[in-house]
Amino acid sequence: MSAPARVGPGRLITFEGGEGAGKSTQIRLLAERLARAGVETVSTREPGGTPKAERLRELLLSGRFAARGPLFEAMLFAAARIDHVDGVIAPALKRGAFVLCDRFVDSTRAYQGAMGKVDPDMIRLLETVALAGATPDATFVLDLPPAEGLARAARRRGAGARPDRFEREASAFHEGLRQAFLRIAAQEKERCVVIDAAPPPEEVAKTIWRKMTRRFPLSEETPA
Repeated sequence: MSAPARVGPGRLITFEGGEGAGKSTQIRLLAERLARAGVETVSTREPGGTPKAERLRELLLSGRFAARGPLFEAMLFAAARIDHVDGVIAPALKRGAFVLCDRFVDSTRAYQGAMGKVDPDMIRLLETVALAGATPDATFVLDLPPAEGLARAARRRGAGARPDRFEREASAFHEGLRQAFLRIAAQEKERCVVIDAAPPPEEVAKTIWRKMTRRFPLSEETPA
C-alpha cells in the first residue's frame, strides 16, 4: 500500500515528552514568535482540538476507561485523532499554516505502545487510519526527569486538584515513558529533536527557535 499524499503546503510541528515537561508553554512561546515572523499558526492539542475530541479527552484523562486496557485507550485516542485531523489539522495545513500540536502519534507509541504493550503493528495500523497523510514535519521532544515534571504538573494543577489518569501512574511508569520518547527520537533523528526542558522556559524557547529556523527558514526572522 502506498503512503498517503502529503496534506497541503503547511507544516505540522509536534511537541512530545512526559508530564509537566512544558509543552503547552513552549507552543505558546513559539506561536508568538512565528506570528512576529508573519507566519500563520494554529495551536492545538491531543487528545482534543475539536468538540468531539475534547469530550474523549475528558473521558480518557478521567481514568474511566483505564480498566478496559491500553488497546481500548489507543483506539479511543485514534478516534479522537481522526476527528482532530479532519476538523483542524488538515484544513490548516492545506492553507499553508504551521500547526503546533501538544502531543500526537508519539504519545500513543510511548504510552499505549511502549508502556501499555500494545502490539506495534496495531499502533501502526491505527496511525495509518487516523493520519491520512498528516504526518509531523518536525517533533520537539522535551526531556525532563520525571520527578521534576510531575512536581511541575502538581504546581500547575494547584492544591486540592486531582491528578489525571496518567499523572497517577507510578514513578517507574514515568521513567519508562521518558526512555520511550528518547528511543523514538533516536530512531527518527531526521524528524525528532530532543530539547533539554530543565532550563527556564525562555531559554528553552530560544533553543527551539534556533532549531526551527535551521529546519524551516523564515522570511522575516526575529533576533534570538
